[in-house]
Amino acid sequence: MSLSQEEETTSPNPNINSRTPPTPIPTPTLTPTLTSLDRKTRTLSSPELLFKERALKHATLIMKSRSNSPFESPRSVASPRSIPERILGFHSHEPTGPDYTSFLSDEILLQVFSKVPVSHYVSNSLVCKRWLFIHGRLVQSIKVIDFGFVNSGRAFTRFPNLENIDIARACIKMPRNSGILITRNNLSVYVGVKLLSDGFIEERDLLSSDLIDNGLELISKWYPNLRRIVVFGSSENGLLCVSSKCKMLQEMELHCCGDMSLMGISGCRNLQVLKLIGCVDGFYNSVVSDIGLTILAQGCRRLVKLELCGCEGSYDGIKAIGQCCQMLEELTIRDHRMDGGWLAALSFCENLKTLRLQSCKSIDSSPGLLEHLGSCPTLEELHLQQCQLRDKQAVKALFLICKTVREIVLQNCWGLEDEAFASATVCRRTRLLSLEGCSLLTTGGLESVILNWKELERLTVISCNNVKDSEITPDLATLFSVLKELKWRPDSKSLLSAGLAGTGVGNKGGRFFKGLKV
Repeated sequence: MSLSQEEETTSPNPNINSRTPPTPIPTPTLTPTLTSLDRKTRTLSSPELLFKERALKHATLIMKSRSNSPFESPRSVASPRSIPERILGFHSHEPTGPDYTSFLSDEILLQVFSKVPVSHYVSNSLVCKRWLFIHGRLVQSIKVIDFGFVNSGRAFTRFPNLENIDIARACIKMPRNSGILITRNNLSVYVGVKLLSDGFIEERDLLSSDLIDNGLELISKWYPNLRRIVVFGSSENGLLCVSSKCKMLQEMELHCCGDMSLMGISGCRNLQVLKLIGCVDGFYNSVVSDIGLTILAQGCRRLVKLELCGCEGSYDGIKAIGQCCQMLEELTIRDHRMDGGWLAALSFCENLKTLRLQSCKSIDSSPGLLEHLGSCPTLEELHLQQCQLRDKQAVKALFLICKTVREIVLQNCWGLEDEAFASATVCRRTRLLSLEGCSLLTTGGLESVILNWKELERLTVISCNNVKDSEITPDLATLFSVLKELKWRPDSKSLLSAGLAGTGVGNKGGRFFKGLKV
C-alpha cells in the first residue's frame, strides 16, 4: 500500500498515534439525518421517525381540509409549532379533523341553527365566516348604537332579514368614555361631565336630520318587510320614506318628533301600535300638540294601541283620535301636559278597552260639569300608576267616565284618600281591584266601596299601611270568604311579626342567644 492510500484510510486528526490500526470506511446507511448541512450529524431513533411521520401527515391533512373550505380565513391555518402540541395532547381550540359541515348546504345549516337557543347565536357565529353569515340571516331584531353601521351598508349585508330595528340610541352623539348610563322611557343616554339645565341632550348632541333621513331611506330600501322601527329626531322626509316603502310596518316608536314630523307617517296604512314621545323631563324637549294629534289620527286610522308621552294636547286632539281611530282598544297617557277638559273627549273612543295613566302630575285641571262627561261603554281595564290623585273632582270625573270598567289597578298613587276613592262606587261592574302603595286609604274607606260591588271576585291589597287587620268588620270578613282570589298584605310590619312569632327572632340581649344551638 502506498503512502497516499494510507493517508486516505487514516484519521485526519494529528493527535492520534500512527501505530493505531486504520479506521475502516463507514458504509452508507438509509437512516435520515436531521440536516445535511451540519457536520455533527446524528441518526434519528425509531420514536422520532414515527413522531415526524405523524406530524407530516397531520399537517398535510389540515392543509387539505382547509383548502376545501371557501369561508376559512388564511390566518386560521395552523403553524408548524402548534402541531406537536396537538399530537402530544395539549389543549388547543383549532379543529383536529376535517370540517364535515362543509358538505351541508346553507339551507340545511339554517334549519339546524334555527333550533338552537337565541342565547347561543353569538358564540356560534364566531366559529367561521360561513356560520357568521348564516346566523346573520336568523337575526330579526337589533339595536344600533353606531349610526355608521347603517349608513355604510354593513348592517344590510350582516343582517339581511331584519324585521325590527332600533336606531334611537345611534342618533345621539354620546361620549364613549363615560361610565354613567341613564335610562328613561326605553332610551339610554351616557352622561358626560357637564349637567345641563334643559336636559342631557342638546340639539348639538344629535345627528343632523339629513344624516338620519339618509339612514331611514336605506333601511326602507333594504327592509321592505320591516314590522317595527324606533327612531329619534327624524324629519318628515325620513318618516315618509319608511311609510311609503315599508308596507308591512305595524309598530313604530318616535322620540323627539314635532307636529310637522308626524305628517311623514300618514302613509302607514297598516300601522297598529304607535308610541309617541314628545317631551321627557331632563332629557329633551319637543312639542306635540293638537295639530300633531290630528295629523296622526287622520293618517293612521288602523291604530289598535296608542301611547302618548309628554304630549301637550287637549280636548280637540283626543276627540280627533277617538273619531278617526275606530279600532283603538288601548290608550296609554304618560306624564301628559294636556289642557283642562281633555277627559271629556275619552267618550269618543267607543271601542276603547284599556286606559292607562302613568306618572301624571294631575289628571285634569278642569274636567267640567259631570253631566257632560259621558262614558266609555266598552272599557274593561283602568290602570293608574304613580299618579297624583289629590284633586277629588278630577278623580271623580275619571271614575264616572270609566264606570263600566271591570278591572281597577291603583299602584303607588299619591293622595288617594277615602273621600276620593269613594267616587269609585259608580263602577259597580268591577270584578278585580288591586291596591298597592296607597298609604292614605283606610280600612273604612275600602269597605265603603267594595261592599257595593256585587260582582267583585278578586281583591289585592299590598303595602297600604292604614288598612289594618284589626279593623276588619264582619261584613268585610264575609266578603273575603266568597272571593275567588284574595291577596291581603296591607301592613308589612304586622305581617313580619306574625310570620316570625315563636322563632325568637326580634328578642333583645341574652334571651335571644340562649335559644340558639350551634
